[in-house]
Amino acid sequence: MADQVAIVTGASRGIGFAIAQRFVADGYKVCITGRDAAALDSAAKDLGGADVAIGVAGKGDDPDHRAAVVDTVLGQFGPVTALVNNIGINPVYGPLGSIDLGAARKIFEVNVLGTLGWVQEALRGGLAEGGGSIVNISSVSGVRPAPGIGFYGVTKAALIHLTEELAVELAPKVRVNAVAPAVVKTKFASALFEGREEQVSSGYPLARLGVPEDVAGAVAFLSSADAGWITGQTLVIDGGVTLTGKMQ
Repeated sequence: MADQVAIVTGASRGIGFAIAQRFVADGYKVCITGRDAAALDSAAKDLGGADVAIGVAGKGDDPDHRAAVVDTVLGQFGPVTALVNNIGINPVYGPLGSIDLGAARKIFEVNVLGTLGWVQEALRGGLAEGGGSIVNISSVSGVRPAPGIGFYGVTKAALIHLTEELAVELAPKVRVNAVAPAVVKTKFASALFEGREEQVSSGYPLARLGVPEDVAGAVAFLSSADAGWITGQTLVIDGGVTLTGKMQ
């Protein structure tokens, strides 16, 4: 994996951090992003320090931040070869019929338009020059209805279609895929399982919830040469729960 350089957004903890860990273990140099500068600095040190990992703080829907990340990567590590769009927000819970439209607009801007903005910047950063890879982090809520987090699911469904469109437009130089996890044990998803993990996991054929490393392994595969003939696909990582329909 010499000269492999990845940007992983939203990666100071949870799924993003696990993906960055896997990339570093596989020989990548990695830039992680997030809003908390102190948390990013700590995460970058845990990943191995400035020789292999750097953090750049900012808001994912801020064009200036995205440009600064790519400029920093070009200056320190060289051209971008892999992008993982892990940033996602879901500040509201409840039915679509009463969702605050301002909140919905913000979710769409971060989860969908922000992702497209990261792709555009990564292309400027050389992603298409050496056969790059993009992996977008979607969700099973973008594959099946998920009452309560419905608009989050709408944005994740849009992300799946964005993945397919980009796969066609950017081929053959860049492969674009997505993963769609079910409930993964992170702080972001804690409201979906805390205090009732046994009950929630009982609906999963594999009898457990996901952990960040489950997603990291799938992302590492899709970013690797082993997936060199795979593009435009969404890999569902769900312990089998979408087969049973017991997603809540």
